[in-house]
Amino acid sequence: MSCYSEFPFPEDYPNYIPNSLLLEYLGMYANWFDLLKCIQFKTEVCSVTKRPDFTVTGQWEVVTLREGKQESTIFDAVMVCTGFLTDPHLPLDSFPGINTFKAQYFHSQQYKHPDIFKDKRVLVIGLGNSGTDIAVEASHVAKKVPFFF
Repeated sequence: MSCYSEFPFPEDYPNYIPNSLLLEYLGMYANWFDLLKCIQFKTEVCSVTKRPDFTVTGQWEVVTLREGKQESTIFDAVMVCTGFLTDPHLPLDSFPGINTFKAQYFHSQQYKHPDIFKDKRVLVIGLGNSGTDIAVEASHVAKKVPFFF
């Protein structure tokens, strides 16, 4: 469901792919379509503003900062693609006693690797792909992983 129509997932990929395979897939996609030359990594966007003649040209000025060097570039179009899950929702007020809870808790956005669960009892609360991915990965290293949604 998450692949690009012109570049299907490899045949050996499961229906619900973990984040590691999605990252691998995106790398294969970028290589196949020679997109890496178009991507500027480790670059901060400082500002995006309409040019003074925007009503005529529709152009934008984008100021970036990379390796300490600021650069201004003119574009005909700008897309802001931050994703819809950029602000984690962690409804702590729904968990009575959370203020005195002594163990660690965090949103799936903070999760990077299952090693943090080694030999621990882990509770995953969630219904989405992220919760499922984390529960599966944690189950390989944790003592116990119940899953609630």
